[in-house]
Amino acid sequence: LAVKDPTAVERANLLNMAKLSIKGLIESALSFGRTLDSDYPPLQQFFVVMEHCLKHGLKVRKSFLSYNKTIWGPLELVEKLYPEAEEIAASVRDLPGLKTPLGRARAWLRLALMQKKMADYLRCLIIQRDLLSEFYEYHALMMEEEGAVIVGLLVGLNVIDANLCVKGEDLDSQVGVIDFSVYLKSDDDIGGKERNVQIAAILDQKNYVEELNRQLNSTVSSLHARVDSLEKSNTKLIEELAIAKNNIIKLQEENHQLRSENTLILMKTQHHLEATKVDVEAELQTYKHSRQGLDEMYNEARRQLGEEAQLRQDMENELVVQVSMKHEIELAMKLLEKDIHEKQDTLIGLRQQLDEVKAINVEMYQKLQVSEDAMKEKNEIISRLEDKTNQINATMKQLEQRLQQAEKAQMEAEAEDEKLKQEYVNKSESLQNEFSQKEKQLLQLETDLKIEKEWRQTLEDDLQKEKETVSHLRTETQEIVNLKKEFLKLQEKNKQLKSICEDQEAALQELASKLSESKLKIEDIKEANKALQGQVWLKDKEATHCKLCEKEFSLSKRKHHCRNCGEIFCNACSDNELPLPSSPKPVRVCDSCHAILIQRCSSNVP
Repeated sequence: LAVKDPTAVERANLLNMAKLSIKGLIESALSFGRTLDSDYPPLQQFFVVMEHCLKHGLKVRKSFLSYNKTIWGPLELVEKLYPEAEEIAASVRDLPGLKTPLGRARAWLRLALMQKKMADYLRCLIIQRDLLSEFYEYHALMMEEEGAVIVGLLVGLNVIDANLCVKGEDLDSQVGVIDFSVYLKSDDDIGGKERNVQIAAILDQKNYVEELNRQLNSTVSSLHARVDSLEKSNTKLIEELAIAKNNIIKLQEENHQLRSENTLILMKTQHHLEATKVDVEAELQTYKHSRQGLDEMYNEARRQLGEEAQLRQDMENELVVQVSMKHEIELAMKLLEKDIHEKQDTLIGLRQQLDEVKAINVEMYQKLQVSEDAMKEKNEIISRLEDKTNQINATMKQLEQRLQQAEKAQMEAEAEDEKLKQEYVNKSESLQNEFSQKEKQLLQLETDLKIEKEWRQTLEDDLQKEKETVSHLRTETQEIVNLKKEFLKLQEKNKQLKSICEDQEAALQELASKLSESKLKIEDIKEANKALQGQVWLKDKEATHCKLCEKEFSLSKRKHHCRNCGEIFCNACSDNELPLPSSPKPVRVCDSCHAILIQRCSSNVP
């Protein structure tokens, strides 16, 4: 028969005792019907059982005087893991009557039960197995699954209300002995199933009420947070409202100022209108007085208007022709200037494009060099990887051979083992040592097999990674080839753009030469106009003699004025006449500039 592990038996016994004590405590507390005191026997038994559970598998610590074995060390660790436990630890340390670590641990357990957080504290402690290993052996109850079960059972103690006085109680010298007579079944217990059902229902109701209370507390805290946020937003809105009111007051003041300024401007404009009305009335009166003299002058001027109307009409026709010519010249000038500006802009744009293309070419050339260097490095890496793959394949073959040898050795060992069992069944005592040696060999072979399999798996993973890197490098080489093709295409485009740019520069040079010629012509025309504009008509009083014959003007010798050069001739000297299609009579022309002469009244004729 297989011998059970004594530590496992101890753990199972302690777990059963914990179940019984927790169950008995809950049932008795609910039947008791009020808060529990420290003198309550089931409660004292529960603390004794918990103390035994926490002491199980505890490591012995050496001190100066003797060996020390207390549960206060792991319980003191809870405050570092669970911040809410700091209050309990501080109050336990401050208690005046406690002198030993065991007394502090007992006080800590009582305070944790009163807080209804014993299960939470111990759950935090169980989770941190690496920290517990400093205080407990590996087979201890707190390090195994039984500890988690006990923590789960402790959650049921939250239905109990305990009022324990820790300050005056002597916790250092208490003897922790479990009273098993409490947990033995009696006839009364068998007959009280209905009461247990009622107790379970009450417990469920209490758990439900506590859970509901927790949810309500969480909702209240969230509502408080919302109220705080709403108060903050309300204060912000009040501040914004005050700022808006101040802005409205400022705007109203500005509006009042603007209205007052508007009224002042209206008053000034009314005064100005009244003054202008007075001036207009005065001007009307003066106009009426001067109208009579003007009527007489009008009748006399009307006679002369009939004579000069035809000449004026001819002159207007010629003026219209020359004005249209001038407008056409100005339009041509503007069009030429626009063309020049547009072509200059196109030249600038083409130069910018050329610079960009040159920069792109330089970048592409640099990228090509970098990609070629990368290609060389990657080819070297590929060659190294191929060498590595060859080495890995060789090692794989060696490992397979070793595996086959190990399997053969295992088969041989198994065959020998079976033979030995059949031959030496009666001699079991003498052959036990050999059998144990064979088992050890088998375990070693199995471990070697596992190691070789793991090594083979790692080698296969490395091979897969190397293959992936090789495929990645191949894709990169393909991308570099595509980049080379794109670079060649860009070079061809660059050549085409250069040829287009050269053609456009040649065309622009031709246009610039034509524009320079047209500008020179326009400047000549402008200089001629300026030379002609400098000449002014002479006054009638100053022009008393003809420019050519130097004879005095009279009724027979009328004045003829050149509108272009400003010279005045008599009708005898200005004999040059030209026929015009617009006028039936030929027109007199100036001898110096060949412009049309205008007949003017003689100085001695009114």
